[in-house]
Amino acid sequence: MSFLRLTDVTKFYGATRAVSAMNLTVEKGEFVSLLGPSGCGKTTTLQMIAGFEAVSSGRIELAGKDITHAKANTRGLGIVFQTYALFPHMTVADNVSFGLEMRKMPKSERAERVKQALALVHLEAHATRYPRELSGGQRQRVALARALVIEPPVLLLDEPLSNLDAKLREEMQFELRQIQRKVGTTTVMVTHDQSEAMSISDRVVVMEGGCATQIDHPHRVYEHPSTRFISTFVGKANLLNGRVTASGARSCHVAVGALAVEVDDTAYMPGDAVLMSVRPEKLQLVEAGRGRLDGQVLERFFLGSQWLYRLGTPAGDLMVLSPNDGRDALDEGHAAGIDWPAHCTRLLPADEAVVA
Repeated sequence: MSFLRLTDVTKFYGATRAVSAMNLTVEKGEFVSLLGPSGCGKTTTLQMIAGFEAVSSGRIELAGKDITHAKANTRGLGIVFQTYALFPHMTVADNVSFGLEMRKMPKSERAERVKQALALVHLEAHATRYPRELSGGQRQRVALARALVIEPPVLLLDEPLSNLDAKLREEMQFELRQIQRKVGTTTVMVTHDQSEAMSISDRVVVMEGGCATQIDHPHRVYEHPSTRFISTFVGKANLLNGRVTASGARSCHVAVGALAVEVDDTAYMPGDAVLMSVRPEKLQLVEAGRGRLDGQVLERFFLGSQWLYRLGTPAGDLMVLSPNDGRDALDEGHAAGIDWPAHCTRLLPADEAVVA
């Protein structure tokens, strides 16, 4: 039996449906991220799990118990908000201890639990400081310690890293994952940051328009997106209109303009209109005439460890990510060939494609 289960959970605000028939199971100790753009329903879903928003229809179960209509303060869940919500007049230790005090835990036991929680987030030396005396990353860790000290069955994270600068955010992603693995707390996180969700989650729930469009392991979400939206929201993708010309037992052939491509996909029949998706980093720049097709560099962008090129080709404009490996970058106007492994192409459903 799954530890946390959402069955057909739906939320209406008046006539507007914010979340539509969400079905999700989370195993004990699993780290699951709800990923999507603003307004997709991910935060509303988290708030329904927490008990801050009422469920319009459907059912939420925790460890086999129906908590759909239980009050938030009776669910015992740990929550870290985007703003951290620390008490400014309390020290770090007092902030962490607050939840234990509300549970009327004896003072001696509280002190030991607070000490352990602060050690977990490496803030033992800051116990007597106030939130205003801490950096953003330290305040985030205090909020995490406060949520974990009550030993919640589920930890809910509402974009906990969004207020940090880019470098600190990256560092905290891995620290958060290390802490979660060490403690083993079942965790559900809301984020709009694709790299954040992909790097630290066991599974990712991609949401669009209130619906969960794909629930899968991060690698599969990236390598096998189920919709056009996912292919472009989770990373970058080149999307080319095509039509299936032949299909076999293990692959099919797709015509993209004058280009013929074999794709490891057997879900389509000859004549089907499709979108062929290829990630920019899967494309390789070679000498003109040596690849699948030729193109001309229209723009280039330096990204530090990589160069991003936009090339014009007979099949349409293509983005190519090349490593900054010490070789000279291609100038705008340079002619180049473009190649890629056959297994790196993906086909998207016919109703996602528009072919003239």
